[in-house]
Formats: sequence, C-alpha cells, structure tokens
Amino acid sequence: MRLDGFGILVKDMPTMIRFYRDVLGFEIEETENTSNVYLVKDSTLFLLYGRKDFEKMTNKTFDYASGINGHTEIALYVDTFEEVDKEYEAAIEKGAIPVLEPTTEPWGQRTCYIADPEGNLIEIGSFNRPFAR
Repeated sequence: MRLDGFGILVKDMPTMIRFYRDVLGFEIEETENTSNVYLVKDSTLFLLYGRKDFEKMTNKTFDYASGINGHTEIALYVDTFEEVDKEYEAAIEKGAIPVLEPTTEPWGQRTCYIADPEGNLIEIGSFNRPFAR
C-alpha cells in the first residue's frame, strides 16, 4: 500500500476550504458547495469530508472533538527559523487561531502551532535548513 493522502471530517465546508486555500495556500479545484473536497499541498493530497455526508454514506453516527483539539496534527515545514515566525504571524493575521508562539525546542527545531477554524492543530516548523527526506 502507498499513502495517497489524508483527510479530516469537517462541519463547515466553505469556511474550512477558505482557511486551507487562503490562509495556508493549499490548491483546490472544487467549489465550496461540495461534500468531498480534494486539496493539494506540495504534491500531497489533503481531503475535507463533510461530516453529515460521510455519516449518510456509512450509515453511522460519529463523535467529533470540539474546540481546539489534540486528535490530529498537520505539519508544515519551512526552510528557516525566520520563516517559522513569518508564517505564524501571517497565518494569525489571516484568521488562524494561535496555539503556541514560535519556540526553539531543545532538539533544535523551531516550531509553532495554530489551529484551523474547527480546532485542528497545525504545526509550522523548521530545522533551519531546506527540507530533505
């Protein structure tokens, strides 16, 4: 098996699409009135599923976290410590919820956390060098 992408179940599709597109720069082709949206960031597929539509499709009811939650984290990487600070400030100015201001951790990573409009955590981090796998 190969990882094709990942997704989250969302309550307010238009708001979440605008956040990931306009605040974090994800690419999208669908309209805001759909129940299953594909976004792409750096060739990684990111899916937003409408909660009610998913429940209808599976004929099951699910429990969902509310408020800022620690159920998932999306990690975004930038090349420099300065970019961590810059991207954090830019995201906050565009409406992201601040969670943890930029901090240099003992293991050498500069990191910060924001949350999307439904409380999912997003990390912006760097080891002060270009990304490499």
